[in-house]
Amino acid sequence: MFNLKPLSKDAIESALSKAERYRLLNEPDEAESICLDILEIDPQNQHAQVMLLLALSDRCGDGSGAAARAEQLAGQLQNDYERLYYSGLVAERRARAHLDRGGAIPHGAYDWLMDALDCFERAEAVRPPGNDDAILRWNTCVRLLKKHPELGPSPAMREEPLLLE
Repeated sequence: MFNLKPLSKDAIESALSKAERYRLLNEPDEAESICLDILEIDPQNQHAQVMLLLALSDRCGDGSGAAARAEQLAGQLQNDYERLYYSGLVAERRARAHLDRGGAIPHGAYDWLMDALDCFERAEAVRPPGNDDAILRWNTCVRLLKKHPELGPSPAMREEPLLLE
């Protein structure tokens, strides 16, 4: 079997640039691989963690578990704003993936959009000056909800007994 070869620390910035390019070319697997190489030599590199999270979230809905991994990574980010913002982004992308594949359960997408809105609202409260990204994402989610009026919350637990005859 082959062994992975480590990157040099001097190559991190160039590798990050390549990972971003691969993401933009809709090649998230390549971007993920590059980010994993970077994190192997610099495990605390926040830029690589965010890029990895984005590459994984690009694959939401493919059944690979990438969305759950992206969600976990978002929860590990050091900055409160980024943790909230990227958690919201993953939730939004999960909702979109559900809608894109024609999810039979409309409340699944709705619930993820509600999670996203909650995260974006909390991120807005702690955002750096001049950074309105959370507001932009909030507005996108609201427009998506307006575009899909059929979406609704998960059914509440029934309080009354079912009458079966």
